Amino acid sequence: MPSRGSAELAVWSLELAPGATSERHRMDREEVFVVVSGQIAATVGGEQVAAGPGDAIIVPADTELLIRNGCTVNPATATVMTSVGMKATVGDAAFSPPWAQ
Repeated sequence: MPSRGSAELAVWSLELAPGATSERHRMDREEVFVVVSGQIAATVGGEQVAAGPGDAIIVPADTELLIRNGCTVNPATATVMTSVGMKATVGDAAFSPPWAQ
């Protein structure tokens, strides 16, 4: 992210508590989730995906995503990458996530 030196890429860590689920949303840029620990499950454009450590979940731009911890007992972590300046849409609300600016 620009505040840490990158002018083109946004990279952050994601931790999902046991049983955690995101809202359905879309990003206007491709996102890549690389699982570091635990199990992450996702619905990417209506397709069910499961990933473990070392696996990647690739979400094309403008594709609906719901991401969740695939385990109800243990946390899961991932490193997430996208382009600086992406816009998110949740329901009818569009905004720039603070971590991607």
